[in-house]
Amino acid sequence: MVERLFRSALPRAARFPSHRLRLAAGRSGLLAMCLAMALLPVGDTLSKLLTEVISPLEITLWRTLAQAALLGGLALLLRHRLRGRMISPLVALSGLLVSVTLVSLISAFHVMPIATAIAIFFVEPLLLTLLARPLLGERVGPRRYIAVGVGLVGALIVIRPGMSEFGLAALLPALAALAYALNMIVMRRATRTRSPLTLQLGASLCGAGLLALAMAAAPTLGWPTPRIAAAPAWAWGALAAAGALAAATFLMIAYAFGREEASRLAPVQYLEIVGATAMGFLVFGDLPDALTCLGTAIILASSAYVFHRERASEGGEAATERSAAGAPGSVTTAGTCPNK
Repeated sequence: MVERLFRSALPRAARFPSHRLRLAAGRSGLLAMCLAMALLPVGDTLSKLLTEVISPLEITLWRTLAQAALLGGLALLLRHRLRGRMISPLVALSGLLVSVTLVSLISAFHVMPIATAIAIFFVEPLLLTLLARPLLGERVGPRRYIAVGVGLVGALIVIRPGMSEFGLAALLPALAALAYALNMIVMRRATRTRSPLTLQLGASLCGAGLLALAMAAAPTLGWPTPRIAAAPAWAWGALAAAGALAAATFLMIAYAFGREEASRLAPVQYLEIVGATAMGFLVFGDLPDALTCLGTAIILASSAYVFHRERASEGGEAATERSAAGAPGSVTTAGTCPNK
């Protein structure tokens, strides 16, 4: 479902390159996706380091502002590609959900290893599958529901050992995953009438505004007071770098989905777990235990199966449409169940 967001807003020529250019475009797409997955854990590591000097709410605010500044500069250069309203209730909702995702995930980084938090966060595709039917009206068959159930068991395996150590904070990555899944649905609707860059910049601006309001209300609500004024010089550089990485990875992922089939890109996304584990060990000396590894493997396998069934469903529905229209080369789908 995530890949549809990027692909649906791309020009037809970008989504369906000529046969002669398809191979080269696919390779560049895979390379961009690999690079994005390698950079995401770097941004997470910077955020975890920053939690030692400022609050997760502050980190999210300044990181979002840095991202908005970079995307704003890009929008000026590519203003001919901007499409649709940048500020609207739907875009503001996306900004809110992104902010909840980041604050929850960065708060989790503060109390647990990055790899553990990311492993739990990877239930997002499973939650998106559960939400697809009530919120999008999409058909979801029993096989995918079973895969979702198995994946959630994997998440419990990762979470349960940490409940005694981290308390309710162990559920923060799951909250981040839920907010992110909801945002995917919002973004899917929003990109029907606006370009991804328009949406991303608008959501960043709205998110920054909402976070600023939350910061202003922090003392009244009993939240940690802002500490950015007393932060060391390196923290400002880390915030700018985290924002730059967030903007860069979004553009790389959008580029990748515009030039390579989603089925080939999906396995590459799991490199983020490898990178998170490596960064956690190199910077913090953290290594996941056996239960965490087992739960992570179950989550990733379930997510991969859900993605496989979704692609099979799309292929079956497309074949049915071609057959009904009498298109040349159409195939029969008799006996298939594309809604699984």
